[in-house]
Amino acid sequence: MGPLKGYRIIEIAGIGPGPFACMMLADMGADVIRLERPTGARGVDAVPANVLNRGRRSVGVDLKHPDAVELTLGLVESADALIEGFRPGVAERLGIGPDACLARNPRLVYGRMTGWGQDGPYASMAGHDINYISLGGALAHFGRPGEKPVPPINMVGDFGGGGMLLAFGVVCGLLEARESGQGQVVDASMVDGTATLMAMVHGMRALGLWDLEKGTNIIDGGAHFYDAYETADGQYVSIGSIEPQFYAELLRLTGLDGEELPHQMDRQQWPALKERLAAVFREKTRDEWCRIMEGTDVCFAPVLSIEEAPSHPHNQARGTFVEVAGVVQPAPSPRFSRTPGEISRPPSAPAADTDEALTDWGLSEAELAKLRSAGAIA
Repeated sequence: MGPLKGYRIIEIAGIGPGPFACMMLADMGADVIRLERPTGARGVDAVPANVLNRGRRSVGVDLKHPDAVELTLGLVESADALIEGFRPGVAERLGIGPDACLARNPRLVYGRMTGWGQDGPYASMAGHDINYISLGGALAHFGRPGEKPVPPINMVGDFGGGGMLLAFGVVCGLLEARESGQGQVVDASMVDGTATLMAMVHGMRALGLWDLEKGTNIIDGGAHFYDAYETADGQYVSIGSIEPQFYAELLRLTGLDGEELPHQMDRQQWPALKERLAAVFREKTRDEWCRIMEGTDVCFAPVLSIEEAPSHPHNQARGTFVEVAGVVQPAPSPRFSRTPGEISRPPSAPAADTDEALTDWGLSEAELAKLRSAGAIA
């Protein structure tokens, strides 16, 4: 039913941002088959808990076997896109690089996911999210003044600047190929993607509205009206009362509107105002503040854990979370009015769908038997 129904995509199995991009594409209706080693699966690949692998069938292949390489190139001929997340040069050495694939299918969109990019001084180095968002200029701005930077788990590099932008790039390539009849390579780098996510901050810096010291700006926790506050029961609430009318509502509902307070945007007074607000929020529990502030324009929400979020009434009303094979997980997003996305199947164990998927993609039983006998597929 999804908007990508009818598109066929080959995923060369990897970790993190590549599977996330393929999950997004599968959620939107694309037929994505995941080519992966049939053995040696790590604990993170356990099913059905590996949510990132949902919606795709798993084909067990040994890409070091020449017959498996030829199988992959044969699948490429009827594919719309291929996504891989090797270090630069590895796909070429395996024989499934862009040149080999585009020679078999000139319309193919070839998506590449790396941390540093396909070229540049760092291209051949190992790395992880924390390194990529460091070089992209983001990590330095997460944290409190005078303290070390705090990694925002791996949402900025792996998933926001990596997998999400790779999925976006692949869809852009598919749209262009539909018009031109030509494929191309999408070079998605987590450093590049992180830099893109920082676009607004670059603009604010150029306008003199962003200080380099982390935790001192309007939207990084520096302002008293944009922060999380502890409540009487040790929980937290979030406040984002930036606009004057929302700030006035904050003062009214906290009972501070009758006090003589400095101007909202007096940055020198932000620390003192934050202490005053912190003291007020500690007077009531999180649920008590919810009863006071929910339904108003304070710009308020309780700070929920991943265990709490699925049961919140708003998320339940929206269907933001679903349960698949006993695992609670995010539902596909964004929403479409006519062609909604869906989770077509829970994650598959490595190689669980080899025959089914390859048959659907045009291989005969005889071809499967030959490949299996040669050791090219599971």
